[in-house]
Amino acid sequence: MKNSVELIGHYGSDLIHGLSAWTSTSRNIDEKKLERIPGLLTMLAEAEHHTPFEKSVFHFLVDVDQATHIHLLKHRIGVSINGESARYKELKEDKMYIPEDWNIKTKDGVEIIGGYKEAAELSWASILEKYSLLSNELYHKCLEELTPVLGRQRAKESARFFKAMNSQITLDISFNWRSFYHFYHLRSSDHAQEEIKAVAEEMLKQIKNIEGSPFKETIKAFGL
Repeated sequence: MKNSVELIGHYGSDLIHGLSAWTSTSRNIDEKKLERIPGLLTMLAEAEHHTPFEKSVFHFLVDVDQATHIHLLKHRIGVSINGESARYKELKEDKMYIPEDWNIKTKDGVEIIGGYKEAAELSWASILEKYSLLSNELYHKCLEELTPVLGRQRAKESARFFKAMNSQITLDISFNWRSFYHFYHLRSSDHAQEEIKAVAEEMLKQIKNIEGSPFKETIKAFGL
């Protein structure tokens, strides 16, 4: 019931960023030039000369709710996203996201489809879970009964209207450093929704924890 992030691959390093910047002069490397990489990357970041940082790649697999999926799609620059599709297959796993800060008791109970009424002592988290279970049940039932009438393709693409915004899907996402920094700067803001903020923070954490810290100086240059 939680969103998840997994860094499944990466390419590049501080050296690759430095070499890209030095292409305009000379890519030959010696010990003295290697020592200059931290200062070079800081200068490039501060001057907003970010083109050399496009040479790295970070490849993530995430499970997120539909609302967070929309945040990933909006305002992106240079981000590649491919997602699990309810149009091409039936979503049989029925994954759902329940906010951890929703453990707040309802005062008067909530009327739900079918005349079901929650007891007032239940939390909004438990009510959302029950609502999601009902939503998923209707999705599968609708798909089953519409298929012989409308055909499998139309039934799949329209039955998903029953899926709630907290329904989770799997996404394949890749950034270069420049596009990741843009995403992180936007989605780690105090104004960002908590769910997308958590995804952004976890992505940065996993980049920082790459064995050997190949992006240590780049991260420092951007103040992260």
